[in-house]
Amino acid sequence: MQAVFLVAGEGTRMRPLTYHVPKPMARVGGKNLVERNIDNLPKEITEIIFVVGYLAEQIMNHFGDEYAGRKILYVRQKKLLGTAHALSLCQKHLHGRFIVLMGDDMYGEEDIKNCLQYDWAWLVKKVRGKFTGGRIIYDTNGHVTSVTEGKHNVKNGFVGTNLFVLGMEYFNYQMVSIKDGKEYGLPQTVAQAAQDFPIKMIGAKNWEQISDMNDLKRLHTRISKGQ
Repeated sequence: MQAVFLVAGEGTRMRPLTYHVPKPMARVGGKNLVERNIDNLPKEITEIIFVVGYLAEQIMNHFGDEYAGRKILYVRQKKLLGTAHALSLCQKHLHGRFIVLMGDDMYGEEDIKNCLQYDWAWLVKKVRGKFTGGRIIYDTNGHVTSVTEGKHNVKNGFVGTNLFVLGMEYFNYQMVSIKDGKEYGLPQTVAQAAQDFPIKMIGAKNWEQISDMNDLKRLHTRISKGQ
């Protein structure tokens, strides 16, 4: 099975660090974020595809053609046109069902294993109160039905973590444009496929969203304490 890591972004909210280091290569507890995510992949993942862009050479030089016994391929996203566009560049390299992860967040080993128990899955995080972004709408079987963008105020809701298990049928759907047509969104495109395929929601137990330096410091503290 193959894993796709999206690592092309500029990480603007983590400047000045990301002026010289791509965000996924930020180090916490002696390893960078991507290495930690790869270490949490199960053995059935035998090949990794990196979608690189900003400071691509640093990632390519660090990992080379193989890491921890897994073959590595690189795909360049020359224009940063969003996560759905990044994944579309991988289509010709994928051979079947695959997993997609963001290279600059932290995903737990158990969460990844739970997602891989299903043909199609979407790792989500439970939220309460006010938040802005994509709220996951689901049916009584715990399958995703849609994503609602905007401002929300909920007693119990779910947001996506941008970890997906998908089939090759995903590429039959037209990419959904976001940000006034400047990018193409992966969650929004996956939501289209949810109309035809049962995409199981999996609650995240150990997901860390790394948006800024404060998030990175919190993760470093947690890892230092062995948590």
